[in-house]
Amino acid sequence: MKLVILDRDGVINEDSEDYIKSSDEWMPIPGSIKAIADLHNNFTVAVATNQSGLGRGLFNLDALEAMHEKMLNLVEEQGGSIAGVFYCPHHPDENCSCRKPKTGLIDAIEKELHCDSRGAYFIGDSIKDLQAAKAKDCIPVLVKTGKGEKTLQAIHSADEWKNLLVFESLSQAAAYLIKKDHQDNA
Repeated sequence: MKLVILDRDGVINEDSEDYIKSSDEWMPIPGSIKAIADLHNNFTVAVATNQSGLGRGLFNLDALEAMHEKMLNLVEEQGGSIAGVFYCPHHPDENCSCRKPKTGLIDAIEKELHCDSRGAYFIGDSIKDLQAAKAKDCIPVLVKTGKGEKTLQAIHSADEWKNLLVFESLSQAAAYLIKKDHQDNA
């Protein structure tokens, strides 16, 4: 089954400049949970997310796991599943190999899920997501939720991104990818 990688904050759930620090603050973007469940019927779905709030001391691992448990439970209630949630816990200054735009999270997805990410769709809302996708030969997909509008404005004239797939939301991106997958397999 083909792979789809999703960023978390701003793609699946509402983002905040103050960071999402608890499961109470973790609120799904309307339609995103159903979109993940729909994707699950056609793709292996993984999440790759920078969570520097851990490294900054804004929340602890228990709080992060509670957020992810909430997300996983909501997706399961809709009949879907996420194969794995992969996160970078480091502060940006730590220069780790897993913080997007570096590819360590995608490497971990490949290793743990025994798959190849080349040609996988990577849906994100930031330039870091797009750069990580491109570095691993994934197909970058931008959604306008979260930081997506600002990202689109920042890259709108760059030739590097002229063929970028852009959607209003994860719901629209999922519908397109599912339809395309059906057409490709018809």
